[in-house]
Amino acid sequence: MIEQDAIPGVDLTALRGWMDSRGLGSGPLDAVQSLSGGTQNILLRFIRAGRTYVLRRPPPHLRANSNETMRREARVLAALAGSDVPHPGLIAACPEDDVLGAAFYLMEPIDGFNATQGLEPVHAGDAAVRHRMGLAMVDAIAALSKVDYAAVGLADFGKVDSWLGRQVGRWAAQLKSYEEFAGWTGPQAIPGVDKVARWLESHMPPTFQPGLIHGDFHLANVMFRHDSGELAAVVDWELCTLGDPLLDLGWLAATWPEDGVRRATDVAITPWEGFATIEEMVARYGQQTGRDLAHFDWYAVLACYKLGIILEGSNARACAGKAPREIGDRLHSHTIDLFERALRRIG
Repeated sequence: MIEQDAIPGVDLTALRGWMDSRGLGSGPLDAVQSLSGGTQNILLRFIRAGRTYVLRRPPPHLRANSNETMRREARVLAALAGSDVPHPGLIAACPEDDVLGAAFYLMEPIDGFNATQGLEPVHAGDAAVRHRMGLAMVDAIAALSKVDYAAVGLADFGKVDSWLGRQVGRWAAQLKSYEEFAGWTGPQAIPGVDKVARWLESHMPPTFQPGLIHGDFHLANVMFRHDSGELAAVVDWELCTLGDPLLDLGWLAATWPEDGVRRATDVAITPWEGFATIEEMVARYGQQTGRDLAHFDWYAVLACYKLGIILEGSNARACAGKAPREIGDRLHSHTIDLFERALRRIG
Protein backbone atom coordinates (compact mmCIF):
# COMPACT_ATOMS: atom_id res chain seq x y z
CA MET A 1 0.00 0.00 0.00
CA ILE A 2 1.24 3.51 -0.82
CA GLU A 3 1.96 5.66 2.19
CA GLN A 4 -0.28 8.70 2.53
CA ASP A 5 2.56 11.21 2.28
CA ALA A 6 3.80 9.55 -0.92
CA ILE A 7 0.88 10.80 -3.01
CA PRO A 8 1.23 14.51 -3.84
CA GLY A 9 -2.19 16.07 -4.15
CA VAL A 10 -4.13 13.27 -2.43
CA ASP A 11 -4.64 13.32 1.34
CA LEU A 12 -6.07 9.87 1.97
CA THR A 13 -7.45 10.84 5.38
CA ALA A 14 -9.34 13.77 3.86
CA LEU A 15 -10.54 11.58 1.01
CA ARG A 16 -11.79 8.93 3.43
CA GLY A 17 -13.71 11.56 5.40
CA TRP A 18 -15.32 12.92 2.24
CA MET A 19 -16.31 9.42 1.17
CA ASP A 20 -17.81 8.83 4.62
CA SER A 21 -19.95 11.94 4.17
CA ARG A 22 -21.17 10.61 0.83
CA GLY A 23 -21.90 7.11 2.10
CA LEU A 24 -19.23 5.58 -0.13
CA GLY A 25 -18.20 2.58 1.91
CA SER A 26 -16.46 2.54 5.27
CA GLY A 27 -13.10 1.66 6.71
CA PRO A 28 -9.61 2.06 5.25
CA LEU A 29 -8.58 2.62 1.66
CA ASP A 30 -6.78 -0.55 0.65
CA ALA A 31 -4.46 -1.52 -2.23
CA VAL A 32 -3.80 2.12 -3.14
CA GLN A 33 -2.04 2.27 -6.49
CA SER A 34 -1.02 5.11 -8.80
CA LEU A 35 -2.03 4.58 -12.43
CA SER A 36 -0.31 5.96 -15.49
CA GLY A 37 -2.34 8.03 -17.89
CA GLY A 38 -2.03 10.10 -21.03
CA THR A 39 -1.83 13.37 -19.13
CA GLN A 40 -0.29 14.79 -15.99
CA ASN A 41 -3.54 14.34 -14.12
CA ILE A 42 -3.36 12.14 -11.04
CA LEU A 43 -5.04 8.73 -11.28
CA LEU A 44 -5.28 6.64 -8.13
CA ARG A 45 -6.86 3.21 -7.81
CA PHE A 46 -7.94 1.81 -4.44
CA ILE A 47 -10.40 -0.53 -2.78
CA ARG A 48 -12.80 0.33 0.02
CA ALA A 49 -15.23 -2.09 1.59
CA GLY A 50 -14.78 -4.47 -1.35
CA ARG A 51 -15.47 -1.89 -4.06
CA THR A 52 -12.77 -0.62 -6.42
CA TYR A 53 -12.55 3.09 -7.16
CA VAL A 54 -10.38 5.23 -9.42
CA LEU A 55 -9.76 8.83 -8.35
CA ARG A 56 -8.91 11.49 -10.93
CA ARG A 57 -7.74 14.97 -10.05
CA PRO A 58 -5.51 17.64 -11.66
CA PRO A 59 -1.73 17.63 -11.19
CA PRO A 60 -0.36 18.99 -7.89
CA HIS A 61 0.66 22.26 -9.55
CA LEU A 62 -2.66 23.51 -10.84
CA ARG A 63 -3.06 25.38 -14.09
CA ALA A 64 -5.47 28.28 -14.33
CA ASN A 65 -8.31 26.11 -15.64
CA SER A 66 -7.48 22.80 -13.90
CA ASN A 67 -10.43 22.78 -11.52
CA GLU A 68 -12.95 23.84 -14.14
CA THR A 69 -11.62 21.18 -16.51
CA MET A 70 -12.09 18.49 -13.85
CA ARG A 71 -15.63 19.70 -13.13
CA ARG A 72 -16.46 19.56 -16.84
CA GLU A 73 -15.08 16.02 -17.13
CA ALA A 74 -17.22 14.83 -14.23
CA ARG A 75 -20.25 16.59 -15.67
CA VAL A 76 -19.97 14.98 -19.08
CA LEU A 77 -19.37 11.51 -17.60
CA ALA A 78 -22.52 11.93 -15.52
CA ALA A 79 -24.44 13.01 -18.62
CA LEU A 80 -23.26 9.97 -20.60
CA ALA A 81 -24.60 7.49 -18.05
CA GLY A 82 -26.95 5.05 -19.78
CA SER A 83 -25.83 6.08 -23.27
CA ASP A 84 -24.27 3.86 -25.93
CA VAL A 85 -20.95 5.71 -25.55
CA PRO A 86 -18.35 3.52 -23.82
CA HIS A 87 -17.01 5.66 -20.97
CA PRO A 88 -15.81 5.38 -17.37
CA GLY A 89 -18.78 5.21 -15.02
CA LEU A 90 -18.92 8.20 -12.69
CA ILE A 91 -19.38 7.31 -9.01
CA ALA A 92 -19.21 10.72 -7.34
CA ALA A 93 -17.64 14.13 -7.90
CA CYS A 94 -16.30 16.84 -5.62
CA PRO A 95 -16.38 20.17 -7.47
CA GLU A 96 -14.93 22.06 -4.51
CA ASP A 97 -11.20 22.32 -3.84
CA ASP A 98 -11.33 22.26 -0.04
CA VAL A 99 -11.00 18.46 0.33
CA LEU A 100 -7.91 17.65 -1.76
CA GLY A 101 -6.87 21.13 -2.84
CA ALA A 102 -8.52 20.64 -6.23
CA ALA A 103 -11.75 19.40 -7.76
CA PHE A 104 -11.77 15.63 -8.27
CA TYR A 105 -14.05 12.71 -9.00
CA LEU A 106 -14.31 8.98 -8.42
CA MET A 107 -15.08 6.60 -11.26
CA GLU A 108 -15.44 2.92 -11.86
CA PRO A 109 -12.27 1.07 -12.92
CA ILE A 110 -11.96 0.20 -16.60
CA ASP A 111 -11.39 -3.43 -17.48
CA GLY A 112 -9.31 -2.81 -20.58
CA PHE A 113 -5.92 -1.86 -22.00
CA ASN A 114 -4.33 0.97 -23.98
CA ALA A 115 -3.26 -0.38 -27.36
CA THR A 116 -0.47 2.19 -27.77
CA GLN A 117 1.27 0.53 -24.83
CA GLY A 118 1.28 -2.79 -26.66
CA LEU A 119 -1.28 -5.24 -28.02
CA GLU A 120 -2.47 -8.25 -26.09
CA PRO A 121 -2.11 -11.72 -27.71
CA VAL A 122 -5.74 -11.82 -28.90
CA HIS A 123 -5.26 -8.56 -30.78
CA ALA A 124 -1.69 -9.05 -31.94
CA GLY A 125 -2.49 -12.45 -33.38
CA ASP A 126 -5.65 -11.70 -35.37
CA ALA A 127 -5.92 -9.10 -38.15
CA ALA A 128 -9.74 -9.34 -38.01
CA VAL A 129 -9.68 -8.29 -34.35
CA ARG A 130 -7.43 -5.35 -35.24
CA HIS A 131 -9.81 -4.38 -38.02
CA ARG A 132 -12.66 -4.31 -35.53
CA MET A 133 -10.63 -2.08 -33.19
CA GLY A 134 -10.67 0.78 -35.68
CA LEU A 135 -14.35 0.36 -36.47
CA ALA A 136 -15.18 0.19 -32.75
CA MET A 137 -13.54 3.58 -32.32
CA VAL A 138 -15.74 4.99 -35.08
CA ASP A 139 -18.81 3.46 -33.46
CA ALA A 140 -17.92 5.25 -30.21
CA ILE A 141 -17.81 8.73 -31.73
CA ALA A 142 -20.89 7.91 -33.81
CA ALA A 143 -22.73 7.12 -30.58
CA LEU A 144 -21.41 10.34 -29.01
CA SER A 145 -22.70 12.37 -31.95
CA LYS A 146 -26.19 10.97 -31.34
CA VAL A 147 -26.40 12.04 -27.69
CA ASP A 148 -29.10 14.67 -27.23
CA TYR A 149 -26.90 17.11 -25.36
CA ALA A 150 -29.79 19.34 -24.32
CA ALA A 151 -31.77 16.42 -22.94
CA VAL A 152 -28.82 15.30 -20.76
CA GLY A 153 -28.31 18.79 -19.35
CA LEU A 154 -25.39 19.96 -21.50
CA ALA A 155 -27.06 22.71 -23.53
CA ASP A 156 -24.63 25.23 -22.01
CA PHE A 157 -21.52 23.04 -22.40
CA GLY A 158 -20.13 25.09 -25.30
CA LYS A 159 -20.96 27.77 -27.85
CA VAL A 160 -22.49 26.39 -31.02
CA ASP A 161 -23.39 29.75 -32.59
CA SER A 162 -21.00 30.52 -35.47
CA TRP A 163 -18.88 27.52 -34.47
CA LEU A 164 -17.69 26.90 -38.04
CA GLY A 165 -16.73 30.49 -38.68
CA ARG A 166 -14.76 30.84 -35.44
CA GLN A 167 -12.38 27.95 -35.95
CA VAL A 168 -9.63 29.34 -38.18
CA GLY A 169 -9.45 32.68 -36.39
CA ARG A 170 -9.32 31.00 -33.00
CA TRP A 171 -6.34 28.84 -33.86
CA ALA A 172 -4.57 31.48 -35.97
CA ALA A 173 -4.68 33.71 -32.87
CA GLN A 174 -3.26 30.86 -30.80
CA LEU A 175 -0.35 30.54 -33.24
CA LYS A 176 0.31 34.27 -33.16
CA SER A 177 0.38 34.23 -29.37
CA TYR A 178 3.56 32.14 -29.51
CA GLU A 179 5.42 35.28 -30.63
CA GLU A 180 5.74 36.14 -26.93
CA PHE A 181 8.31 33.33 -26.61
CA ALA A 182 11.76 34.71 -27.41
CA GLY A 183 13.60 32.70 -30.04
CA TRP A 184 10.55 30.94 -31.49
CA THR A 185 11.24 29.96 -35.09
CA GLY A 186 7.90 31.43 -36.11
CA PRO A 187 5.08 30.35 -38.45
CA GLN A 188 7.45 30.38 -41.42
CA ALA A 189 8.89 27.11 -40.09
CA ILE A 190 5.49 25.43 -40.57
CA PRO A 191 4.85 24.36 -44.18
CA GLY A 192 1.74 25.86 -45.76
CA VAL A 193 0.28 27.34 -42.58
CA ASP A 194 -1.23 30.33 -44.43
CA LYS A 195 -2.33 28.23 -47.40
CA VAL A 196 -4.16 25.79 -45.13
CA ALA A 197 -5.87 28.65 -43.29
CA ARG A 198 -7.02 30.23 -46.55
CA TRP A 199 -8.35 26.89 -47.81
CA LEU A 200 -10.30 26.34 -44.61
CA GLU A 201 -11.83 29.82 -44.85
CA SER A 202 -12.82 29.39 -48.49
CA HIS A 203 -14.16 25.84 -48.17
CA MET A 204 -16.11 26.15 -44.93
CA PRO A 205 -19.28 24.00 -44.89
CA PRO A 206 -22.44 26.12 -45.15
CA THR A 207 -24.12 24.48 -42.14
CA PHE A 208 -23.50 21.92 -39.43
CA GLN A 209 -25.39 19.73 -36.99
CA PRO A 210 -24.15 20.49 -33.46
CA GLY A 211 -23.37 17.83 -30.91
CA LEU A 212 -20.86 16.69 -28.32
CA ILE A 213 -17.20 16.50 -29.33
CA HIS A 214 -14.64 14.48 -27.38
CA GLY A 215 -11.97 16.90 -28.55
CA ASP A 216 -8.89 14.66 -28.57
CA PHE A 217 -10.02 11.39 -30.08
CA HIS A 218 -7.22 9.02 -31.08
CA LEU A 219 -5.79 5.61 -30.24
CA ALA A 220 -4.05 6.75 -27.05
CA ASN A 221 -7.34 7.98 -25.56
CA VAL A 222 -9.33 4.76 -25.77
CA MET A 223 -9.10 1.45 -23.93
CA PHE A 224 -9.97 -1.86 -25.55
CA ARG A 225 -11.45 -4.99 -24.04
CA HIS A 226 -9.01 -7.77 -23.27
CA ASP A 227 -11.02 -10.40 -25.14
CA SER A 228 -12.06 -8.62 -28.35
CA GLY A 229 -11.66 -5.59 -30.58
CA GLU A 230 -14.49 -3.75 -28.81
CA LEU A 231 -13.90 -0.62 -26.77
CA ALA A 232 -13.93 -0.81 -22.99
CA ALA A 233 -14.03 2.99 -22.67
CA VAL A 234 -13.15 6.33 -24.22
CA VAL A 235 -11.00 8.22 -21.70
CA ASP A 236 -9.55 11.71 -21.14
CA TRP A 237 -12.66 13.82 -21.61
CA GLU A 238 -11.03 17.09 -20.57
CA LEU A 239 -11.47 18.73 -23.99
CA CYS A 240 -15.08 17.66 -24.47
CA THR A 241 -17.34 20.48 -25.62
CA LEU A 242 -20.14 21.34 -28.04
CA GLY A 243 -19.48 21.86 -31.72
CA ASP A 244 -19.54 19.72 -34.85
CA PRO A 245 -18.93 16.04 -34.00
CA LEU A 246 -17.41 15.56 -37.44
CA LEU A 247 -14.26 17.10 -35.99
CA ASP A 248 -13.77 13.95 -33.90
CA LEU A 249 -13.79 11.92 -37.11
CA GLY A 250 -11.37 14.39 -38.67
CA TRP A 251 -9.12 14.13 -35.61
CA LEU A 252 -9.09 10.36 -35.86
CA ALA A 253 -8.13 10.62 -39.54
CA ALA A 254 -5.41 13.18 -38.75
CA THR A 255 -3.74 10.76 -36.34
CA TRP A 256 -4.27 7.57 -38.36
CA PRO A 257 -1.71 6.17 -40.84
CA GLU A 258 -2.50 7.20 -44.40
CA ASP A 259 -2.71 4.45 -47.02
CA GLY A 260 -1.47 1.96 -44.44
CA VAL A 261 1.91 3.73 -44.31
CA ARG A 262 3.04 4.56 -40.80
CA ARG A 263 4.96 7.73 -40.05
CA ALA A 264 6.88 8.47 -36.89
CA THR A 265 4.28 11.00 -35.79
CA ASP A 266 1.22 8.79 -36.21
CA VAL A 267 -0.59 7.49 -33.14
CA ALA A 268 -0.22 3.87 -34.21
CA ILE A 269 0.62 0.41 -32.91
CA THR A 270 2.38 -2.77 -34.01
CA PRO A 271 1.40 -4.83 -35.89
CA TRP A 272 -0.64 -2.42 -38.01
CA GLU A 273 -1.69 -4.84 -40.76
CA GLY A 274 -5.44 -5.43 -40.67
CA PHE A 275 -6.51 -2.10 -39.19
CA ALA A 276 -9.32 -0.32 -41.00
CA THR A 277 -8.35 2.37 -43.51
CA ILE A 278 -9.39 5.99 -43.11
CA GLU A 279 -11.80 5.53 -46.00
CA GLU A 280 -13.43 2.53 -44.30
CA MET A 281 -13.83 4.45 -41.06
CA VAL A 282 -15.36 7.47 -42.77
CA ALA A 283 -17.83 5.20 -44.57
CA ARG A 284 -18.67 3.45 -41.29
CA TYR A 285 -19.33 6.79 -39.58
CA GLY A 286 -21.69 7.81 -42.37
CA GLN A 287 -23.57 4.51 -42.07
CA GLN A 288 -23.83 4.81 -38.29
CA THR A 289 -24.88 8.46 -38.10
CA GLY A 290 -26.52 9.38 -41.39
CA ARG A 291 -24.57 12.65 -41.27
CA ASP A 292 -23.63 14.43 -44.48
CA LEU A 293 -19.94 13.70 -45.16
CA ALA A 294 -19.66 15.83 -48.31
CA HIS A 295 -17.35 18.22 -46.45
CA PHE A 296 -15.35 15.63 -44.54
CA ASP A 297 -12.06 16.89 -46.02
CA TRP A 298 -12.66 20.23 -44.30
CA TYR A 299 -12.86 18.57 -40.87
CA ALA A 300 -9.79 16.43 -41.54
CA VAL A 301 -7.82 19.52 -42.57
CA LEU A 302 -9.15 21.51 -39.61
CA ALA A 303 -8.00 18.73 -37.28
CA CYS A 304 -4.48 18.90 -38.75
CA TYR A 305 -4.49 22.70 -38.48
CA LYS A 306 -5.75 22.81 -34.89
CA LEU A 307 -3.65 19.94 -33.55
CA GLY A 308 -0.53 21.16 -35.35
CA ILE A 309 -0.88 24.63 -33.82
CA ILE A 310 -1.50 23.21 -30.35
CA LEU A 311 1.64 21.05 -30.57
CA GLU A 312 3.71 23.95 -31.88
CA GLY A 313 3.20 25.64 -28.52
CA SER A 314 5.69 23.23 -26.97
CA ASN A 315 8.27 24.14 -29.60
CA ALA A 316 7.75 27.83 -28.90
CA ARG A 317 8.22 27.29 -25.19
CA ALA A 318 11.31 25.17 -25.84
CA CYS A 319 12.79 27.94 -27.99
CA ALA A 320 12.41 30.26 -25.00
CA GLY A 321 13.97 27.73 -22.63
CA LYS A 322 10.65 27.03 -20.90
CA ALA A 323 10.30 23.42 -22.06
CA PRO A 324 12.82 20.66 -22.83
CA ARG A 325 14.40 21.07 -26.27
CA GLU A 326 13.91 17.37 -27.02
CA ILE A 327 10.14 17.66 -26.49
CA GLY A 328 9.99 20.85 -28.54
CA ASP A 329 11.81 19.22 -31.46
CA ARG A 330 9.65 16.11 -31.33
CA LEU A 331 6.35 17.97 -31.26
CA HIS A 332 7.52 20.44 -33.92
CA SER A 333 8.10 17.43 -36.19
CA HIS A 334 4.52 16.37 -35.44
CA THR A 335 3.32 19.84 -36.43
CA ILE A 336 5.20 19.69 -39.72
CA ASP A 337 3.81 16.24 -40.45
CA LEU A 338 0.24 17.38 -39.74
CA PHE A 339 0.52 20.39 -42.04
CA GLU A 340 2.08 18.27 -44.78
CA ARG A 341 -0.85 15.89 -44.38
CA ALA A 342 -3.28 18.80 -44.67
CA LEU A 343 -1.52 20.03 -47.83
CA ARG A 344 -1.79 16.59 -49.42
CA ARG A 345 -5.52 16.53 -48.69
CA ILE A 346 -6.25 19.96 -50.16
CA GLY A 347 -4.05 19.33 -53.22
